[in-house]
Amino acid sequence: MMKLFLPKQHGAWAMLIIPFWLGVIEGGFMWKHVPFFFGWLLLYLATYPMLLLFKKKKPQFYTKWTLVYMIPSLLLLLIPLLERPTIFYFGLLMILFFIINAYFTSKNQDRAFMNDISAIFAFSVAGLASSYLGHGVMNIETLVFTFVTSVLFFVGCTFYVKTMIREKKNTQFKWISWIYHFLLVAVWIGVGFWIVAIAFIPSLLRAMIFYGKPLSPKQIGIYEIINSAIFFTIMAIQIILLK
Repeated sequence: MMKLFLPKQHGAWAMLIIPFWLGVIEGGFMWKHVPFFFGWLLLYLATYPMLLLFKKKKPQFYTKWTLVYMIPSLLLLLIPLLERPTIFYFGLLMILFFIINAYFTSKNQDRAFMNDISAIFAFSVAGLASSYLGHGVMNIETLVFTFVTSVLFFVGCTFYVKTMIREKKNTQFKWISWIYHFLLVAVWIGVGFWIVAIAFIPSLLRAMIFYGKPLSPKQIGIYEIINSAIFFTIMAIQIILLK
């Protein structure tokens, strides 16, 4: 039996799921969201070996796995595309971020901060696309409560994970992370969206409480899954209350 070639960036799974399904909640569920999600999942799986092609190592292996995932992905994505052909523009937007990721991969700078930010934006665009499939319009609520909140949340996750692993001895980076998380909560309270502020409070607490603790990458990952689930649940409540 052929062993699947899967991405090693476990944190990307939350980015794959959260924006997309927040968009579904905001735009309204339809059955075509199911093939859309699986097509999106396979597209993500295809981009992993595709990006590794830019390292110019094992081209046949990575080409094979790109096609294994890409072909069924495109077939599934035809279903939402036929429903709303203009959803194609979201795909074009994602391509721009993919080009940025390809550049950093070709330079062997996969862990670069801007590479992470580009990936976060690409994943968050999926939330706009899933919402647009539901109601066919793009409004400020969709932009703020699916896209902006997802971007802000995952940028915070990037800061936090770096302070726990690669930048754990960098005091300046610690303060950047803490101030960023504090401002997220303060600004959302300031603009009157206290439920959104609550969604970001667990991120603030874990950024400060866990800093300097000898947590293993596995423990960090488990806590991030819990934090992501809390964020998604509270944001879903906020979106439902706004409808």
